[in-house]
Amino acid sequence: MKFSKAVFFTAFSLALAGCGELGASKGADDGFDAKDLSELKAGIWVDPNGCDHWIIDDGLEGYLSARLDRKTGKPVCSGIAAPTQTTGNFKGGATTIIGDIF
Repeated sequence: MKFSKAVFFTAFSLALAGCGELGASKGADDGFDAKDLSELKAGIWVDPNGCDHWIIDDGLEGYLSARLDRKTGKPVCSGIAAPTQTTGNFKGGATTIIGDIF
C-alpha cells in the first residue's frame, strides 16, 4: 500500500508540474535557436472540417493555432486548400542544424 501511494503521489506531482508556466512570454521560441515567433514563417493547415489553422515548423518544435476572424472571433474556413492539406512556406523559419530529415 505504501508503494502504490508513493507511485501515485510521484505521478501526480509530475503531472502537476507540467501545468506550471515556465516563462512569461508565449510569443517566443526559447530553444537553442531562440527567436521571436514573429520571425518565423507561417503556413495554413486545413482541418478535416475545412477550417484554417496557422502552422509553423521550427525544425525541432512546431506551432499550431486556429485561424480566427479578427472581428467575430469565429474560425476562418477559406477553402485555400483541400482538407488535411497545408499551404505556404511554414518550414521557412526552421533551423538549418536540425530541420526535417524527410
